[in-house]
Amino acid sequence: MHSQAEQRFRCSLCGRTFSFRAGTLFFRCRTDPQVIVQVLTLLAYGCPIPAIEAAFGFQRRTVRSWLAAAGSHAERLHTELVEGERSLGQVQADEICVKLQRKRSWLAMAVAVEFRLWLGAVVGEQREKGLLRALAMRVRACLKEGPLLVCVDGLRGYAQAFRWALCTQVTTPRGGRPRRVAWRELVIGQVIKRREQHRLVEVSRKIVQGTAAAAKRLLVSTQQQGVINTAYIERLNATFRARLAVLGRRTRSLARQPQALRRAVYFLGAVYNFCSEHASLTLPSGQRRTPAMAAGITDHCWSIGELLWHRVAPPPWTPPKRRGRPSKALKELLHRWAT
Repeated sequence: MHSQAEQRFRCSLCGRTFSFRAGTLFFRCRTDPQVIVQVLTLLAYGCPIPAIEAAFGFQRRTVRSWLAAAGSHAERLHTELVEGERSLGQVQADEICVKLQRKRSWLAMAVAVEFRLWLGAVVGEQREKGLLRALAMRVRACLKEGPLLVCVDGLRGYAQAFRWALCTQVTTPRGGRPRRVAWRELVIGQVIKRREQHRLVEVSRKIVQGTAAAAKRLLVSTQQQGVINTAYIERLNATFRARLAVLGRRTRSLARQPQALRRAVYFLGAVYNFCSEHASLTLPSGQRRTPAMAAGITDHCWSIGELLWHRVAPPPWTPPKRRGRPSKALKELLHRWAT
């Protein structure tokens, strides 16, 4: 402790002082943190920004800057806590068309069915291979190799994207580039819906990777007695549409930048994972659980204030790029922080 009155600490290595808010959303913020938590809580549950502007008297750009900062903080928290080696069993993925000013964008998301855990989102300008591959890599960062069922819609690029991401690289005796081989216990199922005059007339299902017996076994193990479907991710899409106005099908609230959309979605995803109790995850003893509790990430339901006050570790230190041989001081830093 450097100063009890100013709540400042001193680093035991470099000797510099820093605020206790360092690494949180409230660093270098003059507004009362309790007020910011109240505003972001209202935003997380669908309150429009004009209503907050009228109730609290803040400018619209101030509220949007808090939401952007909360989204960046939530994305770093998602990378630190949600991404990791764990067995998920079944994953469902889908995409949403989002209206921006003078253009459209696509939001792709994924969810782990057994834990109802939101696995991340990717924003892209087009519904193409790059968007699907980025989403598949997000899913890959959250699981370990093992039995996995992936349920998607009838978009053709999904199967190729998940085969590309969920694979191991095998070297050949001839040398050269390693060959990518899909996981042995990977099952990919597609739900194809045919519509006529905006009405659903037929639903067909097919397995494009794996066997039907493996798919049935994974369906039973993830507490789902039924057939291959995308009901869980579609229900999650409805939750996000209800809490974020720009995702509505018919709305006048248009997003301006894809970066702002991604930050808002990650803030909602963090609130959903850590602060929202899910009725289907209730234990026989009556204890209600959040998706993060079901996945073993945390042992209690977080408040939004606890989510925003969580200190995220800084990224690993990378040495500066310099020409010539490294100095003795730089070698000591590399040995201390980069090994």
